[in-house]
Amino acid sequence: MLNRLEMLRIFCTAADCGNFKEAAQRLGISPQAVTRAIKELEQLQGELLFHRNTRHCHITDFGAALAMDARRKVQDIDALFSQRQAQAENDVSGLVRITAPAALGESHLVPALASLLQQHPGLRLDLRLTDEMSNVVDEQIDIGLRVGFMHDSRFIARVVAPVPFFIVASPALLARCGVPDSLETLERLPVTVSLDPNTGKPWPWFFAGGQQWHPPSPVFMATDVRAECAAVESGIGIGQLAGFLAIPLIKAGRLQALLPALQPAPWNLNLYRPQRGPVPARIRVVYDQLLQSFAQSSFFFC
Repeated sequence: MLNRLEMLRIFCTAADCGNFKEAAQRLGISPQAVTRAIKELEQLQGELLFHRNTRHCHITDFGAALAMDARRKVQDIDALFSQRQAQAENDVSGLVRITAPAALGESHLVPALASLLQQHPGLRLDLRLTDEMSNVVDEQIDIGLRVGFMHDSRFIARVVAPVPFFIVASPALLARCGVPDSLETLERLPVTVSLDPNTGKPWPWFFAGGQQWHPPSPVFMATDVRAECAAVESGIGIGQLAGFLAIPLIKAGRLQALLPALQPAPWNLNLYRPQRGPVPARIRVVYDQLLQSFAQSSFFFC
């Protein structure tokens, strides 16, 4: 059985054309499909809608009256959906949930979205700033930012910027302990590490060529990379920091980059959203704003 709205749409087109073949061409369907729809509608109405033979087709008085009523109702339904669609496409209001690493959210995400909230007063943001990978389904996340690899096929991800990593130390620590010129020298100096919040174990340092180094006796460990950055800046130890933390401090002279030959290839900063249905205007606007803002950010480059 045909959808009844589609049946009425076919009937109205046939009534306008006065010819099943012309109606079929206008609708992009076969003449047989038009005939089946008319017959089914006649069965539902219990009345003949068209007088037809092999050469001619004329609408009946009952069919003409039904067509007049049906046109108004089909147009009203089409207008209802068109109006709702137009409203949905232009309505930049409501809640958008975003997840991102804590350090990245504080230094870049909030400034990037400040102007957007001024442009769209009805927009509301829920920021989940954490270094743990959020469960996008349970937490109903709309947009995410992550550094590293994205293996989950449930996400539509886009690389927005490279994130370099630097071995850095404060001028005060280097004046006190000396400047390392090799990994062997580095092993004899105080270093810091970040702890993986999912496992509680230290993250390794990453070097050129895919090599990894596990500091044997770090003097400082933290689950929050902002705390590790503060420790490095205060002279507690030498650390390896992401560019969005290290570069502003290097430019300000508060940290010094070391051992450039060991610097690894940059990682990817990914902007992603779950693969689920149409994208509402509020999510699309926030996604596009973050895409533009992070792609243009100078903090990800030397």
